[in-house]
Amino acid sequence: MAARLVRRCCWRHFAAVVSAPSAVPASLLVSAGKVVIARALPQAPFASFHASSPSSWADGFSVKERVEDNGNREHKVISELIETATSPQELLQLNELHSLNSNQASLVITQLSRLAAEKNLETGSILQDERFRQLIVITDSQISQVWNNTLVNLLKSLYSLGMGSSRGEMQSVEHEVLWRLRRLSFRQLTSLAEFLALKQGKDSKLLNEVIKKLELRWTELEGTKTVVTLMSKVGHVSPALMDRLEDKALELAEQFNPDDIRKITLALAYQNRRSVPLLRALSYHLIQKHSELSLSVLIDLIFAYGKLNFHQPQVFQKIATDLHPHVSTMTPLEVTRCIRSFALLKWLNLPLFEAIAQYALDNTRELSVPHLCSIILSFARLNFQPSGSEDFFSMVHEKLQGQLDSLDSHLLTDLVWSLCVLQQAKAPYLQKVLAPNFHAQIQGDQSLKAQNLRLKLVHINAAARLESPDYQGPFLPTEALSAAGQGGEKVTLLRSSLREALAGLLGSKDNGRFDVRTVYGWQIDAEMLVNSENKPLPLKGFAAPHLPHSEGTQPLPPGARRVAFLRWEFPSFSNRSKDLLGRSVMGRRHVQAAGFLVIDVPYYEFLDLKSDRQRTAYLKDKLSKAVAQEMAN
Repeated sequence: MAARLVRRCCWRHFAAVVSAPSAVPASLLVSAGKVVIARALPQAPFASFHASSPSSWADGFSVKERVEDNGNREHKVISELIETATSPQELLQLNELHSLNSNQASLVITQLSRLAAEKNLETGSILQDERFRQLIVITDSQISQVWNNTLVNLLKSLYSLGMGSSRGEMQSVEHEVLWRLRRLSFRQLTSLAEFLALKQGKDSKLLNEVIKKLELRWTELEGTKTVVTLMSKVGHVSPALMDRLEDKALELAEQFNPDDIRKITLALAYQNRRSVPLLRALSYHLIQKHSELSLSVLIDLIFAYGKLNFHQPQVFQKIATDLHPHVSTMTPLEVTRCIRSFALLKWLNLPLFEAIAQYALDNTRELSVPHLCSIILSFARLNFQPSGSEDFFSMVHEKLQGQLDSLDSHLLTDLVWSLCVLQQAKAPYLQKVLAPNFHAQIQGDQSLKAQNLRLKLVHINAAARLESPDYQGPFLPTEALSAAGQGGEKVTLLRSSLREALAGLLGSKDNGRFDVRTVYGWQIDAEMLVNSENKPLPLKGFAAPHLPHSEGTQPLPPGARRVAFLRWEFPSFSNRSKDLLGRSVMGRRHVQAAGFLVIDVPYYEFLDLKSDRQRTAYLKDKLSKAVAQEMAN
């Protein structure tokens, strides 16, 4: 026991001797201008012996460990100086005061980029600074020693500072990142992909390589944040990756918060990906788990549903109900985004639309003409008439006075067409779009948009002739009326079954016409002529002013009536209702004003009949009731 104690004391005494600091002053060991942090260095002859001496076992740190400890302290000091720097000058001076390694130089560059972004600094002066160039040289000389996360941040920082891709140092960093892609974590790949997609777009070769790695390692996806980030920022670059992300999002649907759901639905909408299973899952959890939604979430959700044409009545009702209290505080842009989305979805919520009409009255000065046009177009699509219709349209006419010339031809046509739907089109509006020079602007244009514009002009012309007795002209030329609306129409079950049932009602082909295109721009599914006893009459030989080219000139016999059968498919109605949309209402009104007795054939009644006999009997009954009602009126 005593011998062991003596041996231990000897080793302690010997260790104190060999670990004494060098007699050479520390200030002579470093170049001028650098700040020195004193560190104890062992004498060379004893270093290896001391490192394995028993004193290192008994008393903690060896000389080597003390050196490393001092190095860590210096590293911590430099890291703190980098993190706490508040100006680019403080950061650029660090290389003058300290010997920086490649990692520290990379951190300085990253912090420079952050400060430049936060304070909106001019990056050109930073790139041209000689001290910055020295940092780049240090980084480039030891690029392989830069840590992975620091390397990723370095690349993003250089892009943010605006360093050109043609510079050798920039290419060196890009190549190093490309070389290390396999060793980067999934989170680092996600961060890099998000940045490159925003800064460089689809044409970036590095981005394409990063996405290939993400596609191969998609099973490493964890957490909702990563899924949301990739879907919203990177998904549009790679459809294959987006497929994987949708599967993962469907798996995590229950964990998403409202903001996550908003970002995912917007990503799907902007990429035009109508992923029905995912949208259904998100809608279900939105209704079940999230009772309160912010205004931005509500507006973005209804926009995304509208763009994707995805119908979810429970979600629509919740959004409309939650939006109603916010209407008075919304901006005109928010109001128009909201109402146009509901119009696209054909969802009419009366309290919400009444609130928007009142908003327009209360904020007339803040509403621009395009904003007001958006509201009118939405009202017309859903055939909505505000309860204070007179006050509302008085404000509209006053606001639009003298502003029609500022609207482009398409918006002006849509506006006047919508006012015709709502029966509010006055002579100045009609004269503006029916003028020969206006129609000449689109003559000869065969694009789908121009064809739709010409058809709307024909509808406006019909409204001027049939519903505006005081309007004196101008009107569209005859050739414009016959050329509009000549496109083919899809054959549906309702269309084919109606035609078969009408064949039994007419008795002879001479007693009716099918798919009649009129000069009013509307198509009649079937036309027939009945006498005073409701018996069919041959159509040939009688005058038909509704046709572009009449087959006869004889006037109708006394008591005879023209009958038009109009079928109404599912898309002709508002969502989950039996109310026709504005376009269908105006078409029915024009056909009736042209002298026809209109027989409505809605899908929800006619398709429930199982046999031709039942359908023929249904049409006969509808005809008898329509004639009786007309006689009663």
